[in-house]
Amino acid sequence: MASPDALINALTTLLVTLDPPGLAPVFLGLTVGMTTAQRRFVAFRGALIAFGILAVFALFGSSVLGLLGISIGAFRIAGGLLLFWISFEMVFEKRQERKEKTSQKAVTIDHIHDIAVFPLALPLIAGPGAISATVLLSGTFTSALDRALLIGVLALIMVVLYATLLIAEKLDRFLGVTGRAILTRLLGVILAALSVQFVVDGIRSAFAIP
Repeated sequence: MASPDALINALTTLLVTLDPPGLAPVFLGLTVGMTTAQRRFVAFRGALIAFGILAVFALFGSSVLGLLGISIGAFRIAGGLLLFWISFEMVFEKRQERKEKTSQKAVTIDHIHDIAVFPLALPLIAGPGAISATVLLSGTFTSALDRALLIGVLALIMVVLYATLLIAEKLDRFLGVTGRAILTRLLGVILAALSVQFVVDGIRSAFAIP
């Protein structure tokens, strides 16, 4: 069974990668002009679809890697580097700009129709970073019980994300531009440290270093 430290690491990694406070203003941009009930529906559907996508990768991600002949060590290195790039974007506020551009494009093309699927669920919530982090963590949570715990962690984070989107307008007003920038940079530094740890673990695993 996974240790409490492993569970806390999984919770922290996924929470920082998904970045609910950073997603809140983007969600507001996506749902501009919608009623409260419509926003609630979009948030619920988006979180549910994203949970399904990440749960599939949590259960079968390692198996898919095995079929492709990719070791978990190699994926940890690649995933760690990807997460480090995301942390770099968070610290220098590049990720938020990219998210906002994605949301603006979606409103222009699809407006409200299917916004919960694209771009909210994919790629804003279950994006490359979240998928990579989930597959990396699934390599640590190997037994059936551990995988169930990982699914539980994903479900908990989606509940937190859903709750954050419901109060997105209030949260955005409370944080303001300065507060949002400080929080995003702080989360970026934490994610950078976690990503470096993934790379270190990957090198140890790939080269059988004790």
